[in-house]
Amino acid sequence: MKIEVVTLFPRMIAGALEFGIVGRAIARGLMSVGTEDPRLHASDAHRTVDDRPYGGGPGMVMKPEPLLAAIRAAQLRLPPGSPRVYLSAQGRRFGQAQACELAALPGLLLLAGRYEGVDERVVELGIDRELSVGDYVLSGGELPALVIIEAVARLLPGALGDERSSAEDSFAHGLLDWPHYTRPEVFEGRRVPTVLLSGDHADIRRWRLAQAVARTLERRPDVLANARLAPEARRALNEFRTRAASEAAAGAAGAAGSKDRGD
Repeated sequence: MKIEVVTLFPRMIAGALEFGIVGRAIARGLMSVGTEDPRLHASDAHRTVDDRPYGGGPGMVMKPEPLLAAIRAAQLRLPPGSPRVYLSAQGRRFGQAQACELAALPGLLLLAGRYEGVDERVVELGIDRELSVGDYVLSGGELPALVIIEAVARLLPGALGDERSSAEDSFAHGLLDWPHYTRPEVFEGRRVPTVLLSGDHADIRRWRLAQAVARTLERRPDVLANARLAPEARRALNEFRTRAASEAAAGAAGAAGSKDRGD
């Protein structure tokens, strides 16, 4: 897969590509990441890429001429079918489903904005979609671009040491991950759950699924609202809810009994 990042800070992108899974994917020839600096396309002696916004207001806006020229130059290095993505607060929320979609493409262009944003005509003329990595404010799109590159790299065949890793990641099946343990068996009085030491793989799988369901329901119930769960996960979720409802009913009945007795 080939990725191009249009950014005012190419070294910020390049410096992060040497490490971990992304570095391994690049070393193995599974992915290449290039950059294009809009300053190289500015026409004045000062390499100006921003200007004051029409209508007034604080901050500066990235100019359309050098930005669009940079996008078009980077696009020439990408294979056909490579979408142009602007990292912006107005974009669709980036998630695992979008990562899977992008990983299946031959290439990808990522536009990292700065300042108050980019001239809207850049979006109209040079962007196919907008993505956001979350509802918070950052100084630029470089970190979101790196987030997307990492998420995509994990899904490329051969990038991970064990291909099961990406299949079992959080959100891969609409659930958070289950708890993980390693040696020692006892640490500061806390033991590894017995089931993980049993060697019974079917039992371990059921325990992990139940833990993932419980953790998702407790910490991120919003994830379950739109999740497409596998039948086994759906059954585990229904069992957990039924059990929780029964325990709540039993607790309420016990409290009512204590009140009747005057306890």
